[in-house]
Amino acid sequence: MAKNPQTPPARRASDRGRYGRLSRERVLATALELVDREGLSALSMRRLGAELGVEAMALYRYAEGKDALLDGLVEAMHLELHARLDADRPDADEPDADDKSADGTGAAEAAATRADDTDADDTDADDWRAGLHRFARTLYDVCLDHPHAVPLLTTRLLAVPMARRPLPVLRSHERVLALLEKAGLEESTTAAAFEAVLGWLLGYVSVELRPMVDNPDEPDPAFRLGLHRLPSQELPTLRRLAPAVAERGGPEGLATGLDALLDRFTKPASPSP
Repeated sequence: MAKNPQTPPARRASDRGRYGRLSRERVLATALELVDREGLSALSMRRLGAELGVEAMALYRYAEGKDALLDGLVEAMHLELHARLDADRPDADEPDADDKSADGTGAAEAAATRADDTDADDTDADDWRAGLHRFARTLYDVCLDHPHAVPLLTTRLLAVPMARRPLPVLRSHERVLALLEKAGLEESTTAAAFEAVLGWLLGYVSVELRPMVDNPDEPDPAFRLGLHRLPSQELPTLRRLAPAVAERGGPEGLATGLDALLDRFTKPASPSP
């Protein structure tokens, strides 16, 4: 039987979307944009494929499944962190032409690769504390720009062994460890300080972004927070302090807590009376 000339050819899982050929960088950037707009619950291979104009199967060459896609979002956030840190350097130059590739991935990969050189610049002389503050504030800013993806920074850390984490995540670990080493700490103290700094940064951002407002249209602070829903007999202290607890500490609170934590590891303990 002759083929109907009007019958379209069978569709293949091509990786050429409506905006051109895909790359891992483009897939992850689009996934992050989707999560920024609609939250993590909106992310699926099918939905992401629709955003890119390709079939979902075309995405599996860039992310093996949903978990790999979630790890990719964490990777994208850390790539943004490194790019901002590099851009803020006083001697930062424009990306070289060699850093760019035809699919647009070169610039991001080069930004992550340059992290090792940035570590050396950040850790000169007594600048280790300033470097840690710069890292903390930049991470804070990235998280505020992508609040729906922030939980992944913790949950994927709990789910993925260190050696299997994306390279940009490991470079973040390397930055912090290299800065702490410049403080002259012993290895065991450096490791303990690293864990404490990591816990403080992730914990602080998570608390900053937690939802507190029950009714955003309510002008009265108590009703806005929904305090009338809390049993006064069982939760008197929480009801009384809730307005203060709901206030964000902002970058100042982040910096104050970081300094207090670093002092704990770097300053000699006061002698007992």
